[in-house]
Amino acid sequence: MNEGFAEPARDDPERDAALLAAMPHVARRGWTLAAVRDGLADLGAEPALAALMFSRGGAELVAEWAAYADRQMLAAAAAENIARLRTPARIRRAIELRLAVQRPWRAQLRRGAALLATQPLLAARVTARTADALWQAAGDRSADFSWYTKRASLAAIHAATMLFWLRDDSPDAAATMVFLDHRLADAARVGGLRRRLTSRLA
Repeated sequence: MNEGFAEPARDDPERDAALLAAMPHVARRGWTLAAVRDGLADLGAEPALAALMFSRGGAELVAEWAAYADRQMLAAAAAENIARLRTPARIRRAIELRLAVQRPWRAQLRRGAALLATQPLLAARVTARTADALWQAAGDRSADFSWYTKRASLAAIHAATMLFWLRDDSPDAAATMVFLDHRLADAARVGGLRRRLTSRLA
């Protein structure tokens, strides 16, 4: 595995169920173990398990949610077989699927983004892991230097899109998708220029 990017978080159905059950309570409790305890109680599980499942709380809970969204996006992308699309369309659809997972919880995610911003190293790992997951969904198999450059570029695009989406009140987040299309087009133009310059210097 290439260094510098977080490993995809492993699937854990019990933790995922607890995290999802906690989301309605995050609106009142914040990103805390108290919200997880309330969610576990809703499931009929022992609330004390919250401290075992999520020992660090706070920003780590936001990071766990991001990993959950990554896994859900990957599953949805596989179910849709987005590999049939051209690469730019795969990336666009993967981001759209990830946003769809999070749509019911946008208010909670606004608070989560603010909390994660207080821990920049953790935020960087989360952003990198999501970029890697998006490229996995798109079927990227690169192993050379482009592995890093493509993921760094997509990490910036996805982060900007998420911030725009958190403030977007347009129907079906239409404005967000227009914003994303512009960012992807800009990246394509920069990539084309880089390839032309490289070929001239070769």
